[in-house]
Amino acid sequence: MATSFDDLAAELRGALSGPVRFDPGTRALYSTDASNYRQVPIGVVLPRTEDDVTAAVAVARRYGVPITGRGAGTSIAGNAVGPGLVLDFSRHLNRILDIDPERRLARVQPGVVLDSLRSAVAGHGLTFGPDPSTHSRCTLGGMIGNNACGTHSVAWGKTVDNVHSLDVLLADGTRLQLGATSPTELDRLCTRGDRTGRLYQELRALREDAGDLVRRSFPDLTRRVSGYNLDQLLPENGFHLARALVGTEGSCAVVLGATVQLVPSPPVRAMTVLGFPDTYAAADEVPRLRGLDALAIEGLSAELVDVVRQRNPGSPALRLLPVGRSWLLVESGGADQGEAEAAANRIAEAMGTRAESVIHTVPARMAALWKIREEGSGYSTRMAGSERWPGWEDAAVPPERLGSYLREFDALLARFGRRGVTYGHYGDGCIHVRIDFDLLSSPGATEYRAFLEAAADLVVAHGGSVSGEHGDGQARSALLSRMYPPEVIDAFERFKTAFDPDDLLNPGQIVRPRPVDADLRLLVAPPRLPSRTTLALHADSGDLAAATRRCVGMGKCLNTTGGVMCPSYRATKEEKHSTRGRAHLLFEMLAGRVVRRGWRSPEVRDALDLCLSCKGCKSDCPVDVDMATYKAEFLHHHYRHRVRPASHYAMGFLPLWLRLGQRVPKLANRVLAGPLAPVLKRLGGIDARRAVPELAPQTLQAWWSRRRPIVNTTTRVVLFPDTFTNHFDPQIGRDAVAALEALGHTVEMPREPVCCGLTWHSTGQLGIARSMARRTAHLLRPRIDQGLPVVGLEPSCTAFLRNDALELAPHDPDVAALAAATKTFAEWVEPTRSQWRRAESGPEALVQVHCHQHAELGFAADQATLDATGTRARVLDSGCCGLAGNFGFERGHYDVSIACAEQALLPAVRAADPGTEIVADGFSCRTQLRQTSETEPVHLATLVARALNVSGS
Repeated sequence: MATSFDDLAAELRGALSGPVRFDPGTRALYSTDASNYRQVPIGVVLPRTEDDVTAAVAVARRYGVPITGRGAGTSIAGNAVGPGLVLDFSRHLNRILDIDPERRLARVQPGVVLDSLRSAVAGHGLTFGPDPSTHSRCTLGGMIGNNACGTHSVAWGKTVDNVHSLDVLLADGTRLQLGATSPTELDRLCTRGDRTGRLYQELRALREDAGDLVRRSFPDLTRRVSGYNLDQLLPENGFHLARALVGTEGSCAVVLGATVQLVPSPPVRAMTVLGFPDTYAAADEVPRLRGLDALAIEGLSAELVDVVRQRNPGSPALRLLPVGRSWLLVESGGADQGEAEAAANRIAEAMGTRAESVIHTVPARMAALWKIREEGSGYSTRMAGSERWPGWEDAAVPPERLGSYLREFDALLARFGRRGVTYGHYGDGCIHVRIDFDLLSSPGATEYRAFLEAAADLVVAHGGSVSGEHGDGQARSALLSRMYPPEVIDAFERFKTAFDPDDLLNPGQIVRPRPVDADLRLLVAPPRLPSRTTLALHADSGDLAAATRRCVGMGKCLNTTGGVMCPSYRATKEEKHSTRGRAHLLFEMLAGRVVRRGWRSPEVRDALDLCLSCKGCKSDCPVDVDMATYKAEFLHHHYRHRVRPASHYAMGFLPLWLRLGQRVPKLANRVLAGPLAPVLKRLGGIDARRAVPELAPQTLQAWWSRRRPIVNTTTRVVLFPDTFTNHFDPQIGRDAVAALEALGHTVEMPREPVCCGLTWHSTGQLGIARSMARRTAHLLRPRIDQGLPVVGLEPSCTAFLRNDALELAPHDPDVAALAAATKTFAEWVEPTRSQWRRAESGPEALVQVHCHQHAELGFAADQATLDATGTRARVLDSGCCGLAGNFGFERGHYDVSIACAEQALLPAVRAADPGTEIVADGFSCRTQLRQTSETEPVHLATLVARALNVSGS
């Protein structure tokens, strides 16, 4: 068998221009999607062209290897995994080929991301109607495969309602252009004697045999997605073969391209938020809202809102909800503000006193509320200390039955002793839920199957569909016999056979299904790792195995705009460089089935090599995956008792080398910039294109030791002399001292060397990192016991003292005391802003927020401080600087580092007006800017000192 796989791989490589990958790491990456299922493929192809797809299908057919198409891999029913060859369309076949605004049509390749299409047509006042919560990364091909719907389905329907025609490839190599078929054209096609003619003949015969059965048996439901769309073969629907193929989950044909219909998008939106005492009351009122021209009617549960409250107590969304324990977000639109508000008022008036209501028209406020809804599938996976899973997602019932269904569904959960939070598309009766199934044991898997069968019977009893969007997949295909009579199941078989008689395309989906409890990913889950095995982890009780299960595959890390996560994926577009890919590889490493060398795994090492440890995932990922910590843990074990890369010694021990170099700073600078520099860089694992930052002639601590402190009578504060400020940018520390003293504080500074341990942590030298954190905490404890705050200037070090140090030494009281006492500079000075004399016209500024600050510290205090200085600031809300401590200096990382900076930061700097201040509190951000632009960035402390008309001297 191995030989045949080698032959298959060799033949594919010879026939295709795109990458062909059969290595263990890639196979592990593509073994799962956003579902509970895992099937390890033989190999993965990333076709560059349509010819590549045709060649791959031909080669696979000769070898009898099944084929699974894949877009973003966000399928929650298991329809994007398979045991054969996976074709990933997202990497290369992702172009918008044509936009026809007059006809409201767009022609796209299957790998086009939905938001890319929506952005491209927005200027024409158009959009693509279906918009699942994964709209920022899901592909049109995937949406066509599983008949995605989304928030606005009450207005614009499912994907099937918005497809005009498809360009498809059958498993036997036949290529077809499919759409609606007139009776005359159907008669003509059926007379052909070729493969195309036979296909049309078989499908017409199927329609004639099963037409009345379909009319009787398919539920009258806007959200029926389960099964094949045999109703599209009916005369009243135009024998529309393109729409008949929507929702087939790649089991009948391979989509090479699609022409989709666009809809007018109201330029102005408003949101009516309705508050109810419980979920049932909200569901009962849904029928009253239909027919009021709502664009969306979405349900939120109190449990989801509570998660937001716990994770981000300052979230603006919390203040925007009316009184209640369940809410409906009802969106309306209009040509102008008045029209949108009038529509919103009609909705509120229709509800009368049956609900508390509030209307929002500010886009930022509405976006904050939509964020809770869109990230519900992530938020709801970790609630009340439990792990919760998909499986019974997307079931739909007629909206008028929604309230009674939810009551009985909650009773079903109670009968099985399970917990789940329901939310979702209330307007169409489609409900999402994550349930605390036990998927780690065989008995738990058996109970999982029993629950799904009982839930299917409940939905059918209410006239519903076991899938209301996102397809049946392995999660629900085996339940279709509980929804449809045997004759319909037979008709599904005939439909599949007409297109794919050899069952090569995504077998096991919809027809001839695999059991719902087969191939469960967590049944191969690694055992709990003893707590002594881990040093860096605090969440999940220090268990890396549980931590890797946090990733449920929803793929927000595949976003290419907004937030920070995941900069290296944005640069490379490689799955293994996404947070999801790295989490899946760590899972597979611990499971030991495909990635077999454990902590010594080269596959995991290579995937983590381009992780910037930016911590963006810790805040941007809805389930709090913290890849920076996982990377530190892995590197600790990977290099344990082994020689490390040179950069780990050069930059991991940076605080030590800087203290040595500071004895002769001028000589050190001459050597590091002179003829020996290339040799020293090579020995230190530093990229030759990177300039080594110059040491300051005098450290901050040395300046402080020679300075007479100004004693004030109000408060005392300890300024933390972090390694980077101390040795490279001491003027920032001087400005901070001047500002603090001007505000009436007595500043103190430790004279001894102090270090948080960050550089050792980021290189996986956790033992030393923990010792450094403990030593520093011990040195500062006497001042902390006197009630003094510790103010940090470098965001990465400040975040480390507040968070990572606690994870390294969770039981050290000194470390805990230091974490509690640590403040950012803005957090300490912002409360005094009322005392300032604000400048009438401060500077224009572009602000780059350090990734660790974005992830762990927040920016609210900084924004208020900037406002107090009179600075007119524009804060970049996307992207990483790309340097990220040691990352951008390490050999082999330069190109990715620059690519990260080019995603948002550098274009914004180049576009800024002359004289605009570039504010960057992070040393890495400032260094990247200094080495890639003409600007000299400024720290917030310096802006405050200027506003107070003082400076450090």
